[in-house]
Formats: sequence, C-alpha cells, structure tokens
Amino acid sequence: MIAIVDYGVGNLYSVEKAFAKFSDDVILTQSADVIDKADKVVLPGVGAFGDCMKNFKASGLMDAVMRAVENNKPVMGICVGLQIMFEGSEESPDIKGLGIFKGMVRKINAPGLKIPHMGWNSLTINENTHVDINLFKNIRKSPYVYFVHSYHAMPEDKSIILATSVYGEEITAAVGKNNVIATQFHPEKSGDIGLSIIKNFVEG
Repeated sequence: MIAIVDYGVGNLYSVEKAFAKFSDDVILTQSADVIDKADKVVLPGVGAFGDCMKNFKASGLMDAVMRAVENNKPVMGICVGLQIMFEGSEESPDIKGLGIFKGMVRKINAPGLKIPHMGWNSLTINENTHVDINLFKNIRKSPYVYFVHSYHAMPEDKSIILATSVYGEEITAAVGKNNVIATQFHPEKSGDIGLSIIKNFVEG
C-alpha cells in the first residue's frame, strides 16, 4: 500500500491519480494508522513552508511519517514536502522543519528573472547517489520537468543532491539518502517524464 499524506495542504487528487496509474493500492489518507501500515509514503506540499509545517503538526500525522522514515520505509516528498524535510526556511524563520536532512531552504537568487520559478526546466541528474530507489532510472539525459517555487533547499551534505536545475543560479531539484527521496519539481505535472519518475518510486 502507498499512503499519500493528506494534511490539508493543496489539491492532492492529481498526485493520487498519478500514483494510481502504477498501483491499485494507493490511499489518500488523514490516518496515522494507515501511514503506519503502508509500504511506502508520499509527502506532498504546496504553499508557504510555515503553513505546511503548522498544518502538518496540527494534523497529528507528523509522528507517523517520522516513524516511516526511521523504519526505513520508502518516503517521497514533493515540492514543499521536500522543503519541510530540512531544518528550516528563510520563508518562515521561526518555524522548524523536520530535520531529516541538514541544511536550510533559501530564496532563489535569480536577478532579472521572475520569482516564483514557474514552468518547465531541465534537470542535471547526479549519477553518484546513495538511495534505495533510483527515481531517475531509464530517464533520458537532461529531462524537462515542471516547477512552481520561490525557495530551494541548500543541503549541508552535497552528496544527497540527486538532481539540479538552473534558474538564475543552480537550484536543488531533488534530494535523497537511503529510504528518503524528494523532488522540488512536481512529477505529477511533468508529463511522461514525471510519470516515469513516479513509476520508479512505486516499483523500486
């Protein structure tokens, strides 16, 4: 079973629909018990870092997701779901993140370009990774994916960066270590490439 965590942030049905293409056991859930029973967990997120963290804490689901991380279940974050895996963000300085990864989330430095970074952009994939599931297996070189964000993660440990993109500066597009992986871009909105990435997570 794949549990998509619903903590009241954003429209999650497009995420559910995309994952359901590759598994007949996908549940959009607000239940900690379901997350505990799941084989894999998906943590989406949209909007502001602070709002996501406040909603996540209030939902009562945070401990269940952290148990999944600690029990070595595959966990995948999407968009702000990636950002809250870090220690904190410039966007909400008083709000702590989950601290799964060390490092902070910083505003994109892109003079002369519109913020948020919104639309299609290409990825540079890091082949030297230490993750249990390779999200980019059989993905062509420099694939295009869909972004909507104003902030990006800056990990202390650069070896966890799975992919980067360029928008004014090099931005972190995906991170991962062991059983936890996350994308800043939206795979569910990234056409065939995004579906291949989701397929790799589901079947990996």
